Amino acid sequence: MKSILTHIDNKIATLTLNRPEVFNSFNREMALLLQNELDACEKNPDVRAIVITGSGKAFCAGQDLKEVTSPELNPGFKKILEEHYNPIISRIRNIEKPVIGAINGVAAGAGANIALACDVVIASENASFIQAFSKIGLVPDSAGTFFLPRLIGFQKASALMMLGDKVSAEEAEKLGMVYKVVSSENFIEEVNAIANTMANMPTKALGLTKRLLNNSMQNSLEEQLNLESKLQIESAQSEDYAEGVDAFVNKRKPEFKGR
Repeated sequence: MKSILTHIDNKIATLTLNRPEVFNSFNREMALLLQNELDACEKNPDVRAIVITGSGKAFCAGQDLKEVTSPELNPGFKKILEEHYNPIISRIRNIEKPVIGAINGVAAGAGANIALACDVVIASENASFIQAFSKIGLVPDSAGTFFLPRLIGFQKASALMMLGDKVSAEEAEKLGMVYKVVSSENFIEEVNAIANTMANMPTKALGLTKRLLNNSMQNSLEEQLNLESKLQIESAQSEDYAEGVDAFVNKRKPEFKGR
């Protein structure tokens, strides 16, 4: 059984972490396969939105500890970080298409931080988030120390990472960790609706917006203003901009092509 299930339909690629018997925790096979699937989505012009979710009751429990405690399986932390998690985070952030985290259940450790790296995070009411690293004597990885303080503030992030408190979906929404929480009954329907909306938006503009947000993490005000000017000029040369303006002027619904 494949550890990543890929389904492409109506311009949306859904990547499902598929090791439900271990709460979709990562082993080397799944980490490398997720990277391959993200690469394929980036190159596929028919994919204009990407959804990452989990099978079963969990989104992702982070690293499969069986792998790191079995001498014959253990790739070592250097390889795990440099070849598994860091490339996954980089791909999520650098693919210039919207990546939606559909958090269906518990997201722990690296699983929580992969969720936080997505462009839009939708959580089921059954979801929860936990920075589980301190519970076993490790430090947060997978860019958790980068994204979480920026999302919820330094003090709250520090406490959650050091204490390892579990955060419910409702609290995560209040803190600003996730975009929206929906009922378990409506979860798939809501994820599909948002993914469909984003898949039919001007993909190039969304990708350039993502690039601006990435650069805003370290740019000065002057640098960010200059980059906004450069990318606004680029987006104004797109087919979707011409379509959007024409649709607005003629009072019709635009039909964006992602170009």
